[in-house]
Amino acid sequence: MSKRVLTVDDSKTMRDMVAFTLRSAGFDVGEAEDGVKALAVLSAKPADLVITDLNMPNMDGITLIQKLRADPKYRATPILMLTTEGDPNKKAEGRSAGATGWLVKPFNPEKLVELVRRVCP
Repeated sequence: MSKRVLTVDDSKTMRDMVAFTLRSAGFDVGEAEDGVKALAVLSAKPADLVITDLNMPNMDGITLIQKLRADPKYRATPILMLTTEGDPNKKAEGRSAGATGWLVKPFNPEKLVELVRRVCP
């Protein structure tokens, strides 16, 4: 059975690119445009991995990670940040919130697939 990945980004173009890349590699991909929607999607259909943007309306990526880590079901789920933000302080904030990894946009499709396979075998 293929692994399910939820991609969370307020940019439809970015969600489409991530979804296309991962579907091409055989993953089942769900999408949400912010952290609030992501929590709703996950409560309906759990994911094996979450890829989230940092800066989004309604609920940002750091808050989403904190909420997921507070839920026993998602305590050990890999969560990747995919963002334009390369600031080391933001990375540290992401890590302390519980992010598994950090990718900077624009992303390299092969690297994304390789990373997803590594954190979500």
